[in-house]
Amino acid sequence: MKTLTSSPLILIIALFAMAESAYGSTQPPDVVNSDGYENTAMGTNALLNLTPSDSSGSWNTGSGYQALQSNTTGYDNTASGANALESNTTGDFNTAAGTFALSTNRTGSANSAFGASALGFNTAGGYNTASGVNALYMNTGGSYNSASGYGALFRNDANSNTAFGYEALYSNTSGNSNTASGYVALYSNTTGSYNTASGWNALNANTTGAANAASGANALASNTSGYNNTASGYGALATNSTGYNNTASGYAALFFNTTGNDNTAFGYGALNANTTGAANAASGANALPSNTIGDYNTASGVNALYSNTIADYNTASGFGALYSNNGNSNTASGYEALYANTSGTQNTATGLHALASNTTGSNNIAEGYHGGYNLTTGSNNIDIGNVGVAGEGGAIRIGTTSTQTAAYIAGISTAKVTGSAVYVTSAGQLGVLASSERYKTAIAPMGSDTEKLAQLRPVSFKIKTDPAGTRQYGLIAEEVAKVYPELVIRNASGRIDGVRYEELAPILLNEVQQQQQRIAAQAAQMSELKEQQRRDSQRQLAQLNDLKQELHAALGMPVAR
Repeated sequence: MKTLTSSPLILIIALFAMAESAYGSTQPPDVVNSDGYENTAMGTNALLNLTPSDSSGSWNTGSGYQALQSNTTGYDNTASGANALESNTTGDFNTAAGTFALSTNRTGSANSAFGASALGFNTAGGYNTASGVNALYMNTGGSYNSASGYGALFRNDANSNTAFGYEALYSNTSGNSNTASGYVALYSNTTGSYNTASGWNALNANTTGAANAASGANALASNTSGYNNTASGYGALATNSTGYNNTASGYAALFFNTTGNDNTAFGYGALNANTTGAANAASGANALPSNTIGDYNTASGVNALYSNTIADYNTASGFGALYSNNGNSNTASGYEALYANTSGTQNTATGLHALASNTTGSNNIAEGYHGGYNLTTGSNNIDIGNVGVAGEGGAIRIGTTSTQTAAYIAGISTAKVTGSAVYVTSAGQLGVLASSERYKTAIAPMGSDTEKLAQLRPVSFKIKTDPAGTRQYGLIAEEVAKVYPELVIRNASGRIDGVRYEELAPILLNEVQQQQQRIAAQAAQMSELKEQQRRDSQRQLAQLNDLKQELHAALGMPVAR
């Protein structure tokens, strides 16, 4: 009986001894106190297979069912949660918090996982940080990744990616050095690298595109393989698919761009409608918003090049500059410069409302406030400080009557040339005298019109505005108007201002010719008189001689022979 009663006691003691032998060599024995190698295990099978030594298998903490169960020599690991770091064997410096966090990690080191199944399949990847349920879930060997948010970097197995937000970079497999921040940012990216997405749905559809940067909800949302794109603002480059080297900043900037390249847009709706147009630059709200396929356009200012869709090589700077344009190679600088231009080409306008009314005119140049403002369809005009004339072509207008009262142009007085004299009409137009017969009509001799020259009174005078008081010689225009009204110069309102002295030359020439004719006639008359006198003298001498003969005969005197 004594033996019988002692046998169960021995069995119980043996079982306790076996149990102590089974856990004492592999699992820290106390859930409160750490073992001699600073390992602490709390939970069933936590740190079950640990083989600690002075150089390995130390400073580990396992809390939860089978936490760090397979760890043998790994050190400085912390696991909290059922099956956290369950498969880790030799990995070091890992931190796992959450059910199945880093559960399959074996040799990966310096990983941090917070959340259920975070870094769930990681085996050898190192220096990864995952925060959120299923974050970096399928990562096995990828390293230097950071994921925060449900499903962030879910499929990742690449390196140096950073994802913050629900399912950000969810589909990434081998793309490297990507950064995604925001709900489903870079969601579809698989192999694309060096992308940065910040904002809801930013770069959502990107798969293989590289070196893109998107900031703002829906920024570059449709991009698939386009590269080197930068989008900042809600919907910026939202529909871009394969276009590359584009930069968009502002709400809906370059929104509809799909395959267009090398475009730059800054401002609300800038280049909003562009689809395939390339090398355009737009800065300002609604700058180039309607452009679809036009290339090499530059718009700076609200509503600049607003209506342009297909035209190329235009430059607009200023609110509403080239607003209605669809012509090519125009340049406008200033508020609503070239505003109404539709199909005119190769125009240049600088100044507020410069060439603002031009519609189809081409090759016009306008400078200054309202320069060429009145031009509509005329071409090849140059208007500087002048509003121009509607429909006019091939004219140069500089300055405004009654505004500019003096003109100084350097380089004229020192240049010695020959040619036609320059004249100014009452309207201010410059030109030269037309002397060729092909320019004239109703040609007739002056006749006796020059007889009134004697009525003109030559005078000497001094100009009132001449500080030097230089004595000059001429006529009084008001006096000339009474004799020869066609020889005076009048302004646009009819006021007498001067004398057309150049017209006096042919009048004087005619008078000289008339006098010459009179002198010649008088000379001929005098010659005839002299001849008549000679003939009369000879006749009278003959008569005297005959009388002498008769007298001698009557007197009986010998006749002289």
